Formats: sequence, C-alpha cells, structure tokens
Amino acid sequence: MMSQEQNDRLTRVGKGTDGGALLRMYWQPAALSDELVSARPVVPVRLLGEDLVLFRDNRGELGLIGRHCPHRGADLCYGRREDDGLRCPFHGWHFDRTGQCVEQPGEPEGSRMHENIRAVSYPVVERNGVVFAYMGPGDPPAFPALDCFAAPDSHVFAFKGLWECNWLQALEVGIDPAHASFLHRFLQDEDPAQAYGKQFRDKAGNTNMPMTQLLREYPRPEIRVEATDYGLRLISLRHMADGRSHVRVTNQIFPAAICIPMSNEMTITQWHVPVDDETCYWFAMFTSFGKPVDKSLMREQRMKEHRLPDYAPLKNRRNNYGYNPDEQASLTYTGMGLDINVHDQWAVESMGRIQDRTQEHLGRTDVAIMKHRRKLLAAMKAVKEGDLAALPMRGAVGEVEAIRGPVSIDAIGETEGWEALWPEADRARRAGSSWAA
Repeated sequence: MMSQEQNDRLTRVGKGTDGGALLRMYWQPAALSDELVSARPVVPVRLLGEDLVLFRDNRGELGLIGRHCPHRGADLCYGRREDDGLRCPFHGWHFDRTGQCVEQPGEPEGSRMHENIRAVSYPVVERNGVVFAYMGPGDPPAFPALDCFAAPDSHVFAFKGLWECNWLQALEVGIDPAHASFLHRFLQDEDPAQAYGKQFRDKAGNTNMPMTQLLREYPRPEIRVEATDYGLRLISLRHMADGRSHVRVTNQIFPAAICIPMSNEMTITQWHVPVDDETCYWFAMFTSFGKPVDKSLMREQRMKEHRLPDYAPLKNRRNNYGYNPDEQASLTYTGMGLDINVHDQWAVESMGRIQDRTQEHLGRTDVAIMKHRRKLLAAMKAVKEGDLAALPMRGAVGEVEAIRGPVSIDAIGETEGWEALWPEADRARRAGSSWAA
C-alpha cells in the first residue's frame, strides 16, 4: 500500500506541485491538428490545470497563450484573429503568439504600457496530427525518433478521448498486461479479416487464431519488465498448450505515454495528459508499418463513440457505460459493448476521480505499475533538487533524438528461444515497411 502523501505527489499536477513540476519538464499533447481545421482556428485548451487558448495566426503559425486577457480577464477564445495574433473584443488589446501585448488602442496616444504586458505563453509544435506544448522552464527537450514521429503523415492517424479521472490511473491500465484477458474478453470471436482499426481483433502473431481467443484461453501471463532508455519494456509470455509461446511486447514511455501493438500492421503510441487533477485526455497516434492509414474509416469508427467539440465518450458514468446484463452473459466480459476504450474508461473512472491507492493491494502482475511509480517519485525528487540530468528522456544533446521505436509487437513461436522471437518479428516487419521504419 501507499501513503496518502505519496498518492498526492503522484497525482496532483497544478503549479507548485511535485507532479506538476515533473510533467512540465516534457512535451505534452495539447490538441489535435484536426481541431484547428476551420475558418477560425482558435480552440480552448485546459492542460495541467491551466486555461489556455491555442490558435493559428494569419500566417498559419501556432500560438498557445493564457485564455484570460491580462487586462480584466475576458476570454480570449472569443478574440478577433487578426494582425498575426488575437485581439480581445473587450478593449481591443492585441497579443501576438508569444503572448506579448503589441497594442492597446484605447490607451492614450504614445503610451508604451503594452510593452510591459505579456500573457502566459508556451512553445508548441505539430507532429503527425498532434499539437504538443512545453510548459516547463528553460529550453524544451528534444523529440525522440519514435515510430509515430518518424513515419510519414500518411501512415499516422491521431485521435483523443476525454476520461473523467486522474491521469495516472488512466496510464496505469496501459501497463497492466494481465487485464486484457478479463476486461477485454470477448465470449465470441469476430472474423480477423474485419478487424481494421480495432484493438485486439487481428490474428495472434503469425497464426490464424484470433487475438481475442488467445487472450481468453491463456489468462495467466508471465510478465517481465526491463528498464530502458525511454522508460520500461513489458514482455508478457502466454505459454500455449502446443508448446509454443505468445510473446507480447508493450512499453511505458516516460513519463506519461505507452506504446502497444494494435494489430500485426499497426502500433498505438498513447499519452495520458492531465486536464487537471481529476480529468485527463488520452491522445493516441496509430502508426502503420504497411499501407497508409485509412484515416477516414478510423475517424468514422471513433466518432461513433465520441462527441464534439470535447471528444467526450458517448458511453459514460451517466448512462452506466451502456451496460447490458444480457450482453455480459453471452458476448463480452463487461457487458459494455465492443469498444475496448469503453472497458478501460469504466475501469479507471470507477476507481473515483483520484484513485485512493492507500486501499489497494497490488499483485505480481502489477510489477510494471510499481516500477513506474518508483521512477516517477525518483524523478520528482530529481526535479526538486535541480538534477535534471537524472531525468529519463531528458539526456544530453543527441541522446533523446537517438531513441527509436520502441518495439511493440505480438509474436508466436517455440517457447525455447522466445527471447529472439520478438526482435526477429520486429526486424521482419520493419524490413517490409512501406517507409524507412
């Protein structure tokens, strides 16, 4: 069990908190590029407890500044987008994308007061459909050469979803390999040929067995966790009755992302980003090693489960996540439909807005969760002591940029020698990739 003080340190993200200070040392997804595809590309963003506004200026450059005008607090999301910035409709104060006030048209002629007025602003960059923000001190860290960033835009699809819980419990469901055999258990198997864009629906490895069947029939994985330069590598071994083993390799990318196989062709790199202490977004980048992603189909699939503009799921605690006891008896383990995001959402939201970890009892299958929490606490201590060189994913020049992958794959082969099975499967997939993977 964990103390209340430790739980607070891990989950609280506002300014002045240890957790918030750590997360601000890394690039965080702030919005989807799709959210800015309109005649007026201005959207509200709430990130790490701060209210901001993201916009493209008239030249197409991105700005992320404080949402409330430094004059008297009016909402700049309704600002006039003109003159390469946003102008507050209240008194006409004009701000560029750095947050600098460049004009106060109602002030006396010749006034230079605007030179001393600056809204909060943060650096932003776009990567394959996601706008990332850096909210920490000093220069932002480099971007690693993860597959989701290295792939061409045509091979990456980005989406997000709102969950009503703390970011950490949302992340931890992704580094819990045992839950897939239960929470995502399907009592009937679908045709893998109809699996495009769906998690756990492809064939398992190089067999004809549906992944859903394998997870259902082998619910006790042997789990190994290895420290890496990007965070943690999780290896889940399901030893099959015919003498072979299924090897599933997933990853925790420090501090707040995971990378997992979606199918034999695609991986998912997913961040869990605090809106505030009690709400988060997951941002997923689906990366194809084969054909270009059918973005229209994947968006259509996900928009059946979400609403705009906040990307909130249609199934939620207010309608019992669509729970159907008849379905639970015959079709799915949860009775909550076929979208596994809903299963995960129920699991993490049902813990409460912030999970009370003083009451939990972790088992051996929770080894990655325990290791990641220790890494977080150690990193918070390093930030507090100013030892930024000790932080994962913030190494010396060239180190972070050299981080690639990570390998996320399912493979099946002989149990003896399984250690070589997944690297070889990854090499074969990359060798056959339609881009320089």
